[in-house]
Amino acid sequence: MKKVIFIETGMGIDVHGQNITKAAVRAVENAIHFNSMPGIKDYLPNQSLDEMHVNVKLAVPVDKEQLDHNLIKKEIPYGTVTVEVVDGGMATTSGIVLEDKQDKNDLMYIVIASVEVGY
Repeated sequence: MKKVIFIETGMGIDVHGQNITKAAVRAVENAIHFNSMPGIKDYLPNQSLDEMHVNVKLAVPVDKEQLDHNLIKKEIPYGTVTVEVVDGGMATTSGIVLEDKQDKNDLMYIVIASVEVGY
């Protein structure tokens, strides 16, 4: 990315089920859900959303190879999207195992997202 215009951060948690992709998608949703970029086209080459680049950086505590990048990319409606995964986040106890929620153990996964927008 040549120029970063906007960065927003978010957090997502999967309390039951130990699904790291679900926590990552929630982190991205949290980062972008309350934002609007009405002047973004003014900063993009050719004033086109097709020229926008979005880098989604995720701090993930476990199962990085099980992270579904395509589901994460679907959360971003415009531009070219890349997903970068780094060590981080947290795996901590939920305090209970709920078999009806497909829990394999008592862990909840917490993922942190940084969504960088530019061109």
